[in-house]
Amino acid sequence: MANCTELLHEFDSTIRLTEARKDSLKTSRKDLRKKIRKYFSEKRTDEITPKFSGQGSMETDTIVNPIPRVEVDYGEEQTLYKYDIDDGIYFIGNESEKERKTVQTHHNWICEAVDGHTSQDPIDKNTCVRVVFADGHHIDLPIYYKKGDTPELAHKAKSWIYSDPKEFIEWFEEQVDDNEQLVRLIRYLKAWCDYREFSNSSIKMPSGFIMTILAINNYYSHERDDIALKETLINIQAELFQEFKCERPTTPKGEDLFEDYTHEEHFMKMLANFVERAKKALREKNQKEACKYWQKIFGDRFSCSNAKDEKGQKHTGALAAGAASSNPWAK
Repeated sequence: MANCTELLHEFDSTIRLTEARKDSLKTSRKDLRKKIRKYFSEKRTDEITPKFSGQGSMETDTIVNPIPRVEVDYGEEQTLYKYDIDDGIYFIGNESEKERKTVQTHHNWICEAVDGHTSQDPIDKNTCVRVVFADGHHIDLPIYYKKGDTPELAHKAKSWIYSDPKEFIEWFEEQVDDNEQLVRLIRYLKAWCDYREFSNSSIKMPSGFIMTILAINNYYSHERDDIALKETLINIQAELFQEFKCERPTTPKGEDLFEDYTHEEHFMKMLANFVERAKKALREKNQKEACKYWQKIFGDRFSCSNAKDEKGQKHTGALAAGAASSNPWAK
């Protein structure tokens, strides 16, 4: 069977952020922090000056380059790069929930602090304040009050709820344990979701956070990325067929992250399609022909220009044909 691991690695180089891109996004985050600090030092001198902590895919190196979106604004075309950055804002104090200012007040402070930083008004969401930049990237600012060991998220619909993004990063690092293949698989899945949303923007795919947890919980290790990816997908598919649920592994532990997701049928259909095309790619003996299936999965960013137009080695087991997987492991 044709081994497309090298082609997947090339694709990973395409979707993975360069150091220059990371630095640019970090500078954007740093400038926003400065603006918020200035607001509190000048206009909220009697309030706690917040601290900051990066969270999400930037911290775990699972963030991917999004497919550029072309949108028309006032008759002019704009190319947008919709990176999603998360930066936690922490008010550290000793006040109880009854003693401290309300959730909405904390949201109002941050909205006022970042107002005018970009041409778009800040978006006050239930779980964060979002700042959208002209090039398409946005920074989400979840707000926490920390009294004791576990922070409380300022949730507009649920009030103060325990939530600890740092704990998730620790869980991620423990589970991944420097396994570069698993991190690549997470990036592949995120890039696939981005391509599906690019192809049909009316239907949202699961969040990158969900895809990360599903990949870790169902990871199948193999020396080849193409086989590891296909087998991991089969494990995810089997788990979700049994129960369409994804539990948060850290505080608030056990929360079903699919609770508000409304496109289960579509997602399961796309997942089944992914699995079948991956199986067909692995059955191909010619790498050039196999590459076409991966390209259908990931879109034109998955290049076949370096694919060899020759037969590969014969498959040596049921993994190529898509037989039942072994149990997943993450070591």
